Amino acid sequence: MNERSMQEPTFLILTALAAGPQHGYGVITDVQEISDGRVRLRAGTLYAALDRLQSEGLVAADREEVVDGRLRRYYRLTGDGAGRLAAEAERLRRNAVAAATRLRARPAGGMLFRGGLAGGAA
Repeated sequence: MNERSMQEPTFLILTALAAGPQHGYGVITDVQEISDGRVRLRAGTLYAALDRLQSEGLVAADREEVVDGRLRRYYRLTGDGAGRLAAEAERLRRNAVAAATRLRARPAGGMLFRGGLAGGAA
């Protein structure tokens, strides 16, 4: 699969919806929890992303309900969205394994570069 890598907020939105349908505020709080507070989506950002993801076929409107006189729309991950999320999770996993492998292979006190040790070992 030769698709572009996903932006972190998109990855986290799809991850939040992988647990089941959620309304916007639920996605916002779930993304914040999943990211340990690093990513805080604003409502405008979330709904723009959901519109884009819907047009790409990765999420779909699930249902609507009225709560306290306001319309609450729930979104769900589609089959294509689950596949795209799984592919991105695998891509990230492979990259993390490569980084961990190289960090373990790194010599004590030196940094690797293509020609040998950085810092001029004599």
